[in-house]
Amino acid sequence: MTTATTTQTSSRGADRRASRRAGRRAGGQHGPRRIGSHLFLLLAAVYFIVPLWWLVVGSTKTNSGLFVGSGGALWFNDEFALWDNVKELFTYQGGIYWTWMRNSFVYALAGGVGSTVLAVLAGYALAKYRFRGRNLYFSLLLGSVMVPLTALTIPTFVLLSQLGMINTMWAVVLPSLLSPIGVYLVRVYAVDAIPDEMLDAGRVDGAGELRLFSRVALPLLRPAFVTVLLLTTVATWNNFFLPLAVLRDPQLLPVTVGLNQWQGLSNAGAGGEQVWNLITTGALVSILPLIVAFLGLQKYWQGGLSLGSIK
Repeated sequence: MTTATTTQTSSRGADRRASRRAGRRAGGQHGPRRIGSHLFLLLAAVYFIVPLWWLVVGSTKTNSGLFVGSGGALWFNDEFALWDNVKELFTYQGGIYWTWMRNSFVYALAGGVGSTVLAVLAGYALAKYRFRGRNLYFSLLLGSVMVPLTALTIPTFVLLSQLGMINTMWAVVLPSLLSPIGVYLVRVYAVDAIPDEMLDAGRVDGAGELRLFSRVALPLLRPAFVTVLLLTTVATWNNFFLPLAVLRDPQLLPVTVGLNQWQGLSNAGAGGEQVWNLITTGALVSILPLIVAFLGLQKYWQGGLSLGSIK
């Protein structure tokens, strides 16, 4: 009995040692690959963080300090002018920057919410209803995702011009309501997130399609809803070419096009006023709402992305 117990203990010890050796060999084989992936992620993080850091540093400098300073391009100068830049930004040209920010909020809110609602409705229908031509419609949708938005600027301008909407807010809001990538994301998410059996059970109990969507499907689609809302809102907020083409009134411009006008003023040479410090500070202030939105809603869209990766 003692001999058998000793043999079993020795066998378990040998198995553990063999397992540790195999783990070390596997770790040694995957070590370079793991180091390479970590190095790539580190470089990618630096690539995205450095411009943001430069924006923060640049907003603390005067107009001349942006080009000639003791701290260098990526570090602060001896003169900290952030508050002076912010005050001048909000009062320059009669405080038009506030108007541009308000316009950006209107465009982003209307375009983001509207396109998200349409994307959720269309994606849910493509995922859970069987109708003639469904695959064809989805194929056309995938094809439209690959078309760059800049290629649609001129056709959109011609169409809006024929409708008499040029130089109005509708010229920016209406094209922003269409989001093929949002429809695609909702459709892919709804296929697995909403079981057909649950919908069939609701129909057997007498629930209508509208009630099924609002009471059953919509709560399950919340991560996809928030994810699409963030993506479409950011896309509308950062929209540049469409407002540049369809808007002429400075009071209707979003902050992206407005700052571009100031850049053109600064590039005019000796005859133009140099406001590079206001452009830099304005760019920093304009991204703060997006940062707040991402931080406030990150638990929803992170959950949606993780669920999508598991599926």
